[in-house]
Amino acid sequence: MRREPRIVPIGPGDIAPLVAMHRRCSSHTLWTRYHRAMADPQTYLPALLARPGSVHVAARDTTGRIIAVGHLMPDHSAVEAALLVEDSWQGQGLGTRLLHHLGHHALRGGWETLYGIVLSGDERMDALLRHVPVAVHRSEEGGTVTAWVRTRELVVGLPGRRLSRLLRAGHR
Repeated sequence: MRREPRIVPIGPGDIAPLVAMHRRCSSHTLWTRYHRAMADPQTYLPALLARPGSVHVAARDTTGRIIAVGHLMPDHSAVEAALLVEDSWQGQGLGTRLLHHLGHHALRGGWETLYGIVLSGDERMDALLRHVPVAVHRSEEGGTVTAWVRTRELVVGLPGRRLSRLLRAGHR
C-alpha cells in the first residue's frame, strides 16, 4: 500500500481541490508563496492553471487530497518555478520532490534556466535550496531573492537511462 504522497499533473479540472488546499494553508504560508495578501483562491487559481505554456503538478496524499502544488510558468528565455506546500506537510521533502519534477518538465520543454523568486529570510525555501544537488545562483533586490539553476544540471540526478533518453530526444 502506497503511503508516500504521489506527484501527479493537474490542470483546470482540479480547481476545487486546489482551492481547498489553499484554504487549509496559513496566511504566512500563502504570503511566502505569493509575496502579498491574496483574495479568495477561487478568483486567481483558474487563471494560473490556464496560463499558456505552464505546467502544474501536485502532491496528493493517500486519500487523493492535494497537499502541495508546483507550477512552471514560461518567462521569455527561462521558466519560473513556484511551490506551495500545505502547512502540516512542510519539512517532509515535498517541495524538493516537486522541484525535481518541475525540473524534468523544464528539461523536456527545452528551458535552459529554471528560477524562483523567494522572500529574503524564508527559512523553508533556504532549506529546500540547500537540498538542490547543484549550484544555486542568487541575486537579492528589494527583499526578494531570485534563485536560479541550469535546468540540465538540476536533473543530472535522474537515473542514467532516463536522463540519456531525455537528452537523445533533443532537449539540450
